[in-house]
Amino acid sequence: MWDERYSENEFAFGTQPNDFLKSFFSQIPKTGKVLCLAEGEGRNAVFLAKQGYEVTAVDQSAVGLEKANKLAADNDVNINTVVSDLENYDFGANSWDGIVSISAHVPATLRKILHARVSESLKPDGIFILEAYTPRHLDMPGIGGPPADKKDFFMSLDTLRDELKPLSFIHGIETERCLAEGKYHQGESAVVQVIARKDL
Repeated sequence: MWDERYSENEFAFGTQPNDFLKSFFSQIPKTGKVLCLAEGEGRNAVFLAKQGYEVTAVDQSAVGLEKANKLAADNDVNINTVVSDLENYDFGANSWDGIVSISAHVPATLRKILHARVSESLKPDGIFILEAYTPRHLDMPGIGGPPADKKDFFMSLDTLRDELKPLSFIHGIETERCLAEGKYHQGESAVVQVIARKDL
């Protein structure tokens, strides 16, 4: 599915960074190492590289990451790209100053494992930034998010607080906002937003 979507000439979710990330990326320690999960065509990774971070973008789609590398070159920055599904990717331990998860929707059982890995792989004082769709989005007019028959792909603030217990929440909210991110994230949408820190 993702190779097919990313094969389109246009960027599926645009070339500009996610608004939430753009507003709060500076919470991540300056010039640190950042991991972008399910990064697709690279819009967030390239933005972070332009801010001086050393960025690794992970995605299961080689087609998407090929476009990510081209976008990076067009913006005169370098990013590291790794073709891997998240289930098999080695996050490492105490490896990252920041981890970014923008619309990285996976089944709940895998998500719990991934969020445990996030906690383990952040360096002390490292920051996790997440935005994802909530079940409320199914009642919204906006385009985007998991399909209706995959309800366990959606996230909630309560669930995230439980899954990310080792981290201290700086910001956590469920909200509605208008998205304008390429062809596939458009209109009034229901999302959850989290910024969390690994304590020293």
